[in-house]
Amino acid sequence: MNFKSKIILFFLALSCSMANAQFVKKHGQLSVKGTQLVDKDQNPIVLRGVSLGWHSIWPRFYNEKTVAWLKKDFDCTIVRAAMGIEIGEHPYMKEPDFSKDKIEAAIKGAIKSDIYVIIDWHSHNINLKEAKEYFDGISKKYGKYPNVIYEVFNEPDYETWPEVKAYSEEVIKVIRANDPDNIILVGCPKWDQDINLPAADPIKGYDNLMYTMHFYAATHEKWLRDNTDEAIKSGLPIFVSESAGMEASGDGPMNYVAWQEYIDWMEIRKLSWITWSISDKDETCSMLKKSANSEGNWKNENLKESGLKTREFLKKYNNTN
Repeated sequence: MNFKSKIILFFLALSCSMANAQFVKKHGQLSVKGTQLVDKDQNPIVLRGVSLGWHSIWPRFYNEKTVAWLKKDFDCTIVRAAMGIEIGEHPYMKEPDFSKDKIEAAIKGAIKSDIYVIIDWHSHNINLKEAKEYFDGISKKYGKYPNVIYEVFNEPDYETWPEVKAYSEEVIKVIRANDPDNIILVGCPKWDQDINLPAADPIKGYDNLMYTMHFYAATHEKWLRDNTDEAIKSGLPIFVSESAGMEASGDGPMNYVAWQEYIDWMEIRKLSWITWSISDKDETCSMLKKSANSEGNWKNENLKESGLKTREFLKKYNNTN
């Protein structure tokens, strides 16, 4: 590559970086138009980023500096703050104040870094009373910020869609009393696989709702994409709030071919996507090694295979739009 070409590439990269520097300021209040997520100017927008691991297991990464690093080094336009409800050393059910502080550190970091943030009630079970109390407080405090997206139920497992729907309607009602506009994400049964169920019986009476589909590319094959396509055709707005390239267990080998197929599919459909997760467990889906600093500034040697590939994907796709 000659010197002139290098200069051109440098300024292209610089312009992309500057465009992402004030991402929320540029795109502002999000809404749903048909099945498409759009920005304040009603233009389609695709958010791409990472999920922090369960706060109750990896609280050390829940701070403003980690979020700033994920924006700077991974080019994230969104992060997902996964509040562990029942499991880990510091679950919400046992330590609500600690849990709130950790999630709010990530929220504040996203607002400061001018990116979007998903407030994720990270549970596989229905905890209606606690969820209503939490989302009432957090929506009162942060509902005025266009950065915020609410995920009211991460991956229902054995609950039926009528149960998930009834729970979600109760939580949505609480949020909407405080925050009439920001996006709310709703999960579906079987770990966000049975997307056909809300497609056949969606929640009505509220605007700016989207439904989450989760995939792990080495396990979930084309059938899940086909089912999701059918849901979109029926009018259901989809947000991929958790995904990765290994098996659904979070472990096993990476399947790069299958992961790329999913990303190509999402990009064509302008679906937003989040990769799991910023954590240092000894498993494939944890992006970091134990050597990773709690506040970012990670070198390549601190990143595991999934972390390196996730960063590569985010830098590629967040700098082409």
